[in-house]
Parts: sequence; C-alpha cells; structure tokens
Amino acid sequence: MTVSPLAPASFPSLPEIGGVRFAAMAAGVRYASRTDVMLAELAEGSTVAGTFTRSSTRSAAVLDCQAKNGGPAKGRAAIVVNSGNSNAFTGKAGAASVAAICEATAKVLDIDPARVFTSSTGVIGEPMPHDRIIAKLPDLRHALDGTAIAAAARAIMTTDTFPKGSAAEINVGGKTVRIAGIAKGSGMIAPDMATMLVYIFTDAKIGHTALQGLLSAMTDRTFNCITVDSDTSTSDTLIMGATGASGVDVEGNADFAAALEGVMLDLALQVVRDGEGATKFVEIQVTGAKSDADAKRVGLSVANSPLVKTAIAGQDANWGRIVAAVGKSGAEADRDRLSIRFGDITVARDGFRDPDYSEDETSAYMKRQELVIGIDLGIGGGTSTVWTCDLTHRYIDINADYRS
Repeated sequence: MTVSPLAPASFPSLPEIGGVRFAAMAAGVRYASRTDVMLAELAEGSTVAGTFTRSSTRSAAVLDCQAKNGGPAKGRAAIVVNSGNSNAFTGKAGAASVAAICEATAKVLDIDPARVFTSSTGVIGEPMPHDRIIAKLPDLRHALDGTAIAAAARAIMTTDTFPKGSAAEINVGGKTVRIAGIAKGSGMIAPDMATMLVYIFTDAKIGHTALQGLLSAMTDRTFNCITVDSDTSTSDTLIMGATGASGVDVEGNADFAAALEGVMLDLALQVVRDGEGATKFVEIQVTGAKSDADAKRVGLSVANSPLVKTAIAGQDANWGRIVAAVGKSGAEADRDRLSIRFGDITVARDGFRDPDYSEDETSAYMKRQELVIGIDLGIGGGTSTVWTCDLTHRYIDINADYRS
C-alpha cells in the first residue's frame, strides 16, 4: 500500500500511560495474516467516557458503548477493537456478537462485562465472525504490555495508509500528567460526534461528568470540523480512559484541557492527511459570518463540495466553485460582501473579482501540497476553521475495490 504523500515522517513516540496495557494480534476477521484485533486493559477504577456517531444506522458496538457510557467506575475496564468487519447492519446477530465478545473478554480478564467496550470497523452488512476474536483473547491477555500502543494503532487500520498517534505531557503541581491517543480513519469521514475510531488514554484523575464534558465540547472543535468525503460512518466512536495512575486531579485544569484538545486536533488532522487518494491538505478559514454555527456551515459546504475538491486536485484556482458552495450552504450570506483568498492572495473582494487578481500567481500557489482557503462573509463576527483534502481518481479506485 502506498503511504499518503501527506503522512507524517514517522509514527510518534508515545509515552507509556500508567494503568493501561495493550496487545494486538491477527485473528483473521477478514484477511489472513493481518493484525486486526487490539485489546486495551485499564486499571482498577479508571474513568471511561466517549462520544459516538448519531447515525440512524449505527452499529451494534456503538449502541452497546452508548448504553454503558456513564456507568460506575468500578473495577478494571477493557476495550476490544477489530478491523475488517464493522458489525453494522447485522441485526440481532450483530448485537449477539457484541455480547459474546464482551462476555468472553470479561471472563478472560476477570472483569465486569459492563466495563468492556467494543468497536468494529470495516465492511458493512456482513456477519461478524466473533468466534475468531474470542479465540484470540487468551493470547491477547498474555501479550498485554504498557508499551504496545503502536501495535494497537496498526491493528485498527482499514484503508488507512499509516497508523495515527499523538501525545502530550503537562506539569501539574510538580507532577507529570501524560495523554496518548491513537486513531483510524481514511474514508467515510464526515463525523457527526467524534470520528471514525479514536482511543485516548491519560494517567490523570478526573470524574466521568468532567471528562465527558471536555470530550463533547472539544469534539465540535476538532473531529467535527474535518471531512474527507461527506459520508458519516455507522461506527464512529471516541473512547477515552483516565486511569488516575499519576495521582493528579485535573478536573477544571485549563492546561490539561488544552493539552487534550491538542491531541484530539492532531489526530483529526492526521485522518484528513490520510484521506483516501488525497494529495492536498486544505484548511478552510471562515470569518465574518452571522454566527460561529453559520461559519462552520459554510466551511463544511465548501469542504464537501466535489467541484471544489476536484478543482483543488487539478490545481485549479476556480474560486467560482467556492462562491457556489457558500451560496448553497444555508448560512446567511451577502454576495456583495463576500471575499475569498487563497493563502495570502485575495482573488475576490466585495462580491467581485479582485482588481489585482493574478492568474499566474494563484495557479502557482495551487501547486502547493498544503493550502489555505479564506472566506470572509462580511456580515458578522462568526468564525470557524474546517479541514479537508482534495478528491482524486484514487478515491474511486479504493472504494470501487473495497469489498473485493
């Protein structure tokens, strides 16, 4: 598999998080000899919180996690994730598969099934071979290691071309608090809660209500501000575990909140950089909207426009397509106040082409791998930033062959 040209140079060095151990193995869920199952075990009393897709056709695993979210933080907890099969649109059989995996994991680890969270990603609508995952659980338990988070990141990949990880450390009262996260995502990316699959861990001490509040608020500024192809997954899940192993209470701590948001944003942008077939990373900055919500609506309309995305792929500064995307967004806009720029180059101003517009200068800018599109609506103080990628023929190739 060819790695995305927008990929980081390497997988980052993630710190070991006290109270969390990982293992990853090949279970043959869909493909032979491919690492496709990961297990994470969290220490006694860990807080677990999450955000999940609001899709009406969400998977059995998502529904189970939603039902368990907010439960008492008693005993150890576990997260089991598989790639290759999403266990979505599988009816009662899918729910039975989730129950079987949770019960088997609970038995192997000697924990409460209510503290087992599962996720699945891959092909939709095919029966889940949960017996293959269950058969690997004893081996996964024996392989648990606090340093194996990179292997876990690789196990959850589907069409991803590189594993995604991010971390942060902060000092609180002379003690170090660590955060580390992994994510998967490449296509079917237009989150409506969190994103694809994301797992974040910290050794901080924080209660469920506070942690859930942070995740929900930060999701809207990170994962809900990215899009690859405008399609929301049936399996989108973000789960965070706080073990408290550092002994540091971070409830209400601004530095912890900022560090967590930084990790979430970094993971979200890595997903965009791995967009299926992507060759351009695009940041869309919207200002001057009636409200922040309107600004985001405009940003996503532009980011999801196939006409805009293919123009970017062709290195064509076709700002007329941006005008059209603004107009169809549903946000309040005034044609005669609208301004558009590519990088520092103003191409349209006050509803008309800028008199100093240079086709050559703009075309040269469009050849860059990373682009910024600025849109000012000129009617208010609302702002938003959205991230996306271009749309190339490779996207078609990947998705046309996905089930074969």
